[in-house]
Amino acid sequence: MNVPNSKEKPVKYDSIINPTLWLVLIALICSCDRNRVFEEYITLPNHRWDKTNVLVFNVDITDTINPHNICVNVRNGGQYQYSNLFLFIRTVSPSGQWIRDTIECTLADQKGRWLGSGLGDIATLQVPYKVNVRFPYPGLYSFEIEQAMRTDQLKHVFDIGLRVERMK
Repeated sequence: MNVPNSKEKPVKYDSIINPTLWLVLIALICSCDRNRVFEEYITLPNHRWDKTNVLVFNVDITDTINPHNICVNVRNGGQYQYSNLFLFIRTVSPSGQWIRDTIECTLADQKGRWLGSGLGDIATLQVPYKVNVRFPYPGLYSFEIEQAMRTDQLKHVFDIGLRVERMK
Protein backbone atom coordinates (compact mmCIF):
# COMPACT_ATOMS: atom_id res chain seq x y z
CA MET A 1 0.00 0.00 0.00
CA ASN A 2 1.43 3.39 -0.97
CA VAL A 3 1.28 6.12 1.60
CA PRO A 4 1.38 9.60 0.08
CA ASN A 5 4.42 11.60 0.94
CA SER A 6 3.36 14.42 3.21
CA LYS A 7 5.77 16.78 1.49
CA GLU A 8 4.03 16.46 -1.89
CA LYS A 9 1.46 19.11 -2.64
CA PRO A 10 -1.88 17.99 -4.00
CA VAL A 11 -2.62 18.83 -7.63
CA LYS A 12 -4.81 21.91 -7.92
CA TYR A 13 -7.38 21.22 -10.59
CA ASP A 14 -8.57 24.81 -10.69
CA SER A 15 -5.33 25.79 -12.42
CA ILE A 16 -6.06 23.17 -15.07
CA ILE A 17 -9.76 23.97 -15.40
CA ASN A 18 -9.47 27.75 -15.59
CA PRO A 19 -7.57 27.94 -18.90
CA THR A 20 -9.83 25.30 -20.39
CA LEU A 21 -12.93 27.06 -19.10
CA TRP A 22 -11.72 30.34 -20.61
CA LEU A 23 -11.13 28.72 -24.00
CA VAL A 24 -14.62 27.21 -23.95
CA LEU A 25 -16.19 30.55 -23.00
CA ILE A 26 -14.30 32.39 -25.74
CA ALA A 27 -15.32 29.77 -28.29
CA LEU A 28 -18.97 30.07 -27.21
CA ILE A 29 -18.93 33.84 -27.43
CA CYS A 30 -17.34 33.81 -30.88
CA SER A 31 -19.65 31.11 -32.20
CA CYS A 32 -22.76 33.02 -31.10
CA ASP A 33 -22.18 35.57 -33.86
CA ARG A 34 -23.19 33.29 -36.72
CA ASN A 35 -24.56 36.12 -38.84
CA ARG A 36 -21.17 37.83 -39.16
CA VAL A 37 -19.66 37.50 -42.62
CA PHE A 38 -16.84 40.01 -42.06
CA GLU A 39 -15.69 42.32 -39.28
CA GLU A 40 -12.39 44.13 -39.07
CA TYR A 41 -11.03 47.25 -37.39
CA ILE A 42 -8.21 49.49 -38.55
CA THR A 43 -6.40 51.33 -35.75
CA LEU A 44 -5.53 54.91 -36.59
CA PRO A 45 -1.95 55.99 -35.80
CA ASN A 46 -1.72 58.24 -32.73
CA HIS A 47 -5.55 58.23 -32.57
CA ARG A 48 -5.68 60.77 -35.41
CA TRP A 49 -7.44 60.38 -38.72
CA ASP A 50 -5.77 62.38 -41.44
CA LYS A 51 -7.96 63.43 -44.38
CA THR A 52 -5.57 61.69 -46.79
CA ASN A 53 -5.70 58.36 -44.89
CA VAL A 54 -8.22 56.23 -46.80
CA LEU A 55 -9.07 53.02 -44.95
CA VAL A 56 -9.62 49.99 -47.18
CA PHE A 57 -11.57 46.88 -46.22
CA ASN A 58 -11.59 43.97 -48.66
CA VAL A 59 -14.52 41.60 -48.16
CA ASP A 60 -14.93 38.27 -49.93
CA ILE A 61 -18.64 37.80 -50.61
CA THR A 62 -19.92 34.35 -51.56
CA ASP A 63 -23.65 34.69 -50.80
CA THR A 64 -25.56 36.62 -53.46
CA ILE A 65 -28.98 35.24 -52.50
CA ASN A 66 -29.55 36.37 -48.90
CA PRO A 67 -29.79 40.01 -47.79
CA HIS A 68 -27.01 41.58 -45.72
CA ASN A 69 -26.47 44.56 -43.47
CA ILE A 70 -23.30 46.64 -43.70
CA CYS A 71 -22.23 48.70 -40.70
CA VAL A 72 -19.41 51.11 -39.93
CA ASN A 73 -17.90 50.77 -36.45
CA VAL A 74 -16.45 53.91 -34.85
CA ARG A 75 -14.32 53.88 -31.71
CA ASN A 76 -13.56 57.37 -30.41
CA GLY A 77 -12.17 58.95 -27.26
CA GLY A 78 -14.08 61.22 -24.93
CA GLN A 79 -12.08 64.24 -26.13
CA TYR A 80 -13.33 63.90 -29.71
CA GLN A 81 -14.44 67.46 -30.48
CA TYR A 82 -17.58 66.79 -32.52
CA SER A 83 -20.85 64.99 -31.91
CA ASN A 84 -20.82 63.44 -35.37
CA LEU A 85 -18.54 62.12 -38.08
CA PHE A 86 -19.14 62.42 -41.82
CA LEU A 87 -17.68 59.71 -44.04
CA PHE A 88 -17.21 59.10 -47.75
CA ILE A 89 -17.54 55.41 -48.58
CA ARG A 90 -16.58 54.11 -51.99
CA THR A 91 -17.64 50.53 -52.72
CA VAL A 92 -16.02 48.70 -55.62
CA SER A 93 -17.63 45.43 -56.77
CA PRO A 94 -15.77 42.47 -58.32
CA SER A 95 -16.98 43.66 -61.75
CA GLY A 96 -15.21 47.00 -61.23
CA GLN A 97 -18.41 49.02 -60.83
CA TRP A 98 -18.34 51.44 -57.94
CA ILE A 99 -20.57 53.76 -55.98
CA ARG A 100 -19.70 56.57 -53.59
CA ASP A 101 -21.87 57.49 -50.62
CA THR A 102 -21.71 60.10 -47.88
CA ILE A 103 -22.98 59.10 -44.46
CA GLU A 104 -23.25 60.85 -41.13
CA CYS A 105 -22.42 58.95 -37.96
CA THR A 106 -24.10 60.58 -34.97
CA LEU A 107 -21.75 59.82 -32.08
CA ALA A 108 -23.31 61.82 -29.22
CA ASP A 109 -26.80 62.84 -28.16
CA GLN A 110 -28.09 66.41 -27.67
CA LYS A 111 -26.60 66.55 -24.16
CA GLY A 112 -23.17 65.46 -25.35
CA ARG A 113 -23.37 61.88 -24.04
CA TRP A 114 -21.60 59.38 -26.24
CA LEU A 115 -23.83 56.83 -27.93
CA GLY A 116 -22.83 53.21 -28.15
CA SER A 117 -20.90 51.32 -25.53
CA GLY A 118 -17.49 51.48 -23.98
CA LEU A 119 -15.23 51.53 -20.99
CA GLY A 120 -13.76 54.67 -19.52
CA ASP A 121 -13.79 57.47 -22.01
CA ILE A 122 -13.65 55.28 -25.14
CA ALA A 123 -16.95 54.80 -26.95
CA THR A 124 -17.69 52.21 -29.63
CA LEU A 125 -20.66 52.71 -31.91
CA GLN A 126 -21.97 50.59 -34.77
CA VAL A 127 -23.63 52.72 -37.44
CA PRO A 128 -25.81 51.13 -40.16
CA TYR A 129 -24.52 51.96 -43.63
CA LYS A 130 -26.67 49.74 -45.86
CA VAL A 131 -29.52 47.57 -44.67
CA ASN A 132 -31.14 44.63 -46.47
CA VAL A 133 -28.72 44.72 -49.40
CA ARG A 134 -28.07 41.83 -51.77
CA PHE A 135 -24.65 41.65 -53.38
CA PRO A 136 -25.07 41.24 -57.15
CA TYR A 137 -21.80 39.34 -57.74
CA PRO A 138 -19.73 36.93 -55.70
CA GLY A 139 -16.12 37.92 -55.15
CA LEU A 140 -13.98 40.58 -53.55
CA TYR A 141 -15.67 43.88 -52.65
CA SER A 142 -13.56 46.82 -51.60
CA PHE A 143 -14.92 49.38 -49.13
CA GLU A 144 -12.81 52.55 -49.03
CA ILE A 145 -13.66 54.83 -46.12
CA GLU A 146 -12.37 58.35 -45.66
CA GLN A 147 -13.29 61.03 -43.19
CA ALA A 148 -15.29 63.87 -44.71
CA MET A 149 -15.09 66.44 -41.94
CA ARG A 150 -13.92 69.99 -42.60
CA THR A 151 -10.67 69.48 -40.79
CA ASP A 152 -7.50 67.90 -42.10
CA GLN A 153 -6.90 65.80 -39.03
CA LEU A 154 -9.45 64.38 -36.60
CA LYS A 155 -8.06 63.80 -33.12
CA HIS A 156 -9.28 61.12 -30.70
CA VAL A 157 -10.54 58.68 -33.33
CA PHE A 158 -9.08 55.34 -32.26
CA ASP A 159 -10.40 52.77 -34.73
CA ILE A 160 -12.72 52.47 -37.69
CA GLY A 161 -14.25 49.14 -38.55
CA LEU A 162 -16.51 47.54 -41.09
CA ARG A 163 -19.00 44.76 -40.43
CA VAL A 164 -20.97 42.75 -42.98
CA GLU A 165 -23.62 40.43 -41.57
CA ARG A 166 -26.41 38.26 -42.85
CA MET A 167 -29.82 39.65 -41.94
CA LYS A 168 -31.41 37.85 -39.02
